[in-house]
Amino acid sequence: MEVAVQQEIQRSEESRYNHHLHGILLIWKGFSCAEVADFFNHSSWTIQYVVKRFEEEGFAGLVDTPHSGRSKRWDEKIMQAIGLDLQESLYSFEYPQNLWDGKLLSHHLSEKYDLSLGVRQCRRLFTHLRFRRCKPRPVTAKLDSEAKAIYNKNSRNCL
Repeated sequence: MEVAVQQEIQRSEESRYNHHLHGILLIWKGFSCAEVADFFNHSSWTIQYVVKRFEEEGFAGLVDTPHSGRSKRWDEKIMQAIGLDLQESLYSFEYPQNLWDGKLLSHHLSEKYDLSLGVRQCRRLFTHLRFRRCKPRPVTAKLDSEAKAIYNKNSRNCL
């Protein structure tokens, strides 16, 4: 449902203008740019930029202007598919690793979606998709108490 609301906001200039107005109102109510950004699922920089434009140009600054630069390489359907891929086990894709990282995601996007993204962009994509990489538990967590004691005894001697 959240995606549908965001798509509705992006649908027209008027709805984006209203979206910017709501952000300005929240700033005036005392929320920080980071809080508003988190609430609207934007970057803090985006909110700061909208506030700056409003301070410099007034209400006219809240109207979207044509953007320079390249358009997105993918649409929301691909983003959702990537999000689902990240929830899958890596073994289902026959990757030898057991954790997603930027390098593996870059390879995966290249193979499955024919998208060329750098490692740093893939790390940002983890954040954008709110994917938190989980680290494996240490081997000692699975050992019995006697084996843990031996491990701990030996690891202290190494220091």
